Amino acid sequence: MSEITDEILALKRQRGAVILAHNYVNAEIQDIADFTGDSLELSIKAKNAGAGVILFCGVRFMAETAKLLSPSSTVLLPVPDAGCPMADMAPAEEVKKYRDAHPDECLVAYVNSNAGAKECVDICCTSGNVDKVLASLPADRKIMFLPDRNLGTNMNRKTGRSMGLWNGCCPVHDAVTPEMIRRVRQAHPDAEVLIHPECRPEAVAEADAAMSTAGILKRVKETSAKEFIIVTECGILHRLKKENPGKKFYLVEPAPVCTDMKRITLESVRDALRDMKYVVELPSSAVERAAKPIQAMLKI
Repeated sequence: MSEITDEILALKRQRGAVILAHNYVNAEIQDIADFTGDSLELSIKAKNAGAGVILFCGVRFMAETAKLLSPSSTVLLPVPDAGCPMADMAPAEEVKKYRDAHPDECLVAYVNSNAGAKECVDICCTSGNVDKVLASLPADRKIMFLPDRNLGTNMNRKTGRSMGLWNGCCPVHDAVTPEMIRRVRQAHPDAEVLIHPECRPEAVAEADAAMSTAGILKRVKETSAKEFIIVTECGILHRLKKENPGKKFYLVEPAPVCTDMKRITLESVRDALRDMKYVVELPSSAVERAAKPIQAMLKI
């Protein structure tokens, strides 16, 4: 393991690259990264680092977002077909059809969407800033929220809005049921339940708080609570344990696993850097259009 890690670090220096790792990838990938975090956070850090080469250990829409924010950099995706089923539920051609048919609606896209879909929308949001993004829009403005119906429903309930909802979801989070949470809470009654808002509203209702991965990390670090039930993809436990020694963490069963995230290996990272392969390519016109809703979000 140390041999391939040394090889990756040498290649990283040689290429002048920055390695980004999403909170859900395997522990050994997180440990070799320059930055670990959620998708937009990582793309912003890569932009600020000014690296000529960005290797994104995550899924395709994340690497596309890095390219949108750093168009002059070479962005590598070590497993080129690592995708996001939720993002794929809002294909660009369908979003464009909706846009053309509803020109007066405001289209709000979760950042977990492909670049082609982002080209057609007005503004993006993350699970961490969706409250602020929606608050920036007139209360009477008709909105279509895509692609995650669960995040959209949770926000409708929280804000009192009545946004239209695209019929998409994260299969990993959507699979979590209230019963799964009740079982683990019964086993650990003193634990605080933190859930990702991509989960179904009835599951969110069982938790103490719903928040993004960044929010979960912040909450655990700042609170005096010692035990937590974490209701999101299991990869985040590595960082939680690393940053919070002495605190205990539990998952619902079966543990939520994103198989696309787990496909990224040290070998695939090494090979991508060694051969400079699996470059994320987007037409310059598409980059300009898809970056606009992200920039609109960042101005808020």
